[in-house]
Amino acid sequence: MARHIFITGGVVSSLGKGLMAASLAALLQARGFKVRIRKFDPYLNVDPGTMSPYQHGEVYVTDDGAETDLDLGHYERFTGVSAHQGDNITSGRIYRDIIAKERRGDYLGATVQVIPHVTDAIKQFAQADTEDLDFVLCEIGGTVGDIESLPFIEALRQLRNELGREQTCFVHVTLVPYIAAAGELKTKPTQHSVRELTGLGIQPDILLCRCERPLPENERAKIALFCNVRREAVIPALDAPNIYSVPLQYHAEGLDAEVLHHFGLTAPAPPLARWTEIVDRYQNPEGEVTIGVVGKYVGLPDAYKSLNEALVHGGIANKVKVHINWIDAEIFERDDKSEIAALLEPMHGILVPGGFGERGTEGKIASVRFARERQVPFFGICLGMQMACIEGARAAGIADASSTEFGETDEPVVGIITEWMSKDGLQQRAAGGDLGGTMRVGAYPAQLTGNSRVASIYGATQISERHRHRYEVNGTYREALEGNGLIFSGMSPDGLLPEIVERPDHPWFIGVQFHPELKSKPFDPHPLFAGFIKAAVQQARLV
Repeated sequence: MARHIFITGGVVSSLGKGLMAASLAALLQARGFKVRIRKFDPYLNVDPGTMSPYQHGEVYVTDDGAETDLDLGHYERFTGVSAHQGDNITSGRIYRDIIAKERRGDYLGATVQVIPHVTDAIKQFAQADTEDLDFVLCEIGGTVGDIESLPFIEALRQLRNELGREQTCFVHVTLVPYIAAAGELKTKPTQHSVRELTGLGIQPDILLCRCERPLPENERAKIALFCNVRREAVIPALDAPNIYSVPLQYHAEGLDAEVLHHFGLTAPAPPLARWTEIVDRYQNPEGEVTIGVVGKYVGLPDAYKSLNEALVHGGIANKVKVHINWIDAEIFERDDKSEIAALLEPMHGILVPGGFGERGTEGKIASVRFARERQVPFFGICLGMQMACIEGARAAGIADASSTEFGETDEPVVGIITEWMSKDGLQQRAAGGDLGGTMRVGAYPAQLTGNSRVASIYGATQISERHRHRYEVNGTYREALEGNGLIFSGMSPDGLLPEIVERPDHPWFIGVQFHPELKSKPFDPHPLFAGFIKAAVQQARLV
């Protein structure tokens, strides 16, 4: 039977529970255990698919088509274990399923209540498909004391009683703030947070204390005394220089050892050479490049979390530091070419990421044009590829080239897709249907042209990548685009949907309909990002 580790957070949000869960899982994995990480989200959305990036950050997509919390990206990047539909549950999804059962009469006339029906559903989710695992780590979103998270906390309390202490461990992440006026760290917020949690029936076994400064031994002992845990179970978690040093830092502080002690387990010390090498490459680069990311949501970096990390991974692969210059696409819609040049000329590469809606798209098209004309390495992802195709069509003389996403157009180079083939058969959507759960989402295969640049980068002609989009490049414009040098080098297996475009006469110009950033890892950088940064390094040598 799998052992469960439940991770809660207190005092304030954004303490790094997801990163902590990913790091602990990586350490247990390095010790030889089989792990999986899950996320409980208390909000009432069924999934984050319809939420604004400014509300929620990026939507992380799994191979099987789940639209999930961005923390699942941390989980995959740190462990290499592919997440799936069953690894992220929301209150909205739970209530939707329970209400559907009630309408069918599955409860045989019973009154449907939070206890036991909602809590039972949460417990079933936590324990589903865990037979072949050693550890299941479950992160509970939000902060202890939030009204919406109470059913989740109650479900975990019940699980502790049902499974026993020997099969469950509660790790509580808290804040130990430094008060400059007093010149010391304060433990009261942690004490109050633990009191709140114990008032809900859960006694934490391990405390992970986020702090800006080293936690003195006397303060560590004080926390242990007042929070009823072993002194060794109070783990300092200082701010790290980069996220990939966190597993090394937590191991040095004894987090994984304390978890094993709690379960009465022993295991060999984890070999952490690959994490040491990653950190060394990150902190001691042999050069540097600057990438301009022309996007719509640059005001919130979490909107492009996986993209940011994939660029870092590309730098690790090439032993260089990647500086990312986040550029608001709307700036380029002022029709001031000198402003475009001033912002983009210092860049060694230009990346146009995904997005939704018309806002900023003309600015993205302008940045594509700059990259094409100035021979600057260019990488377009999802909407970025679509903008590259619209720009290519306009360069080929189709002045009104546009996308039906932005309104009616006589030249729909990009249009909504209403049907496509998946592994489950023909998928169909209505143009005016629901937004949630209706996109072409998840892993789909693509066939690459044998002599293309992308085939050389991948070292293969058949690939599988994760998608999340509702619009596609219109294949009827292929002849016009290829006549102007924009080659369709990757297609869906049935030959109907363009997946990759490139310009063979350009140093590095590639657009992809999918999201390669979702599969990049620090110890296994995605080949497209490694190739893009390599091209940026070469560009840096020219300027």
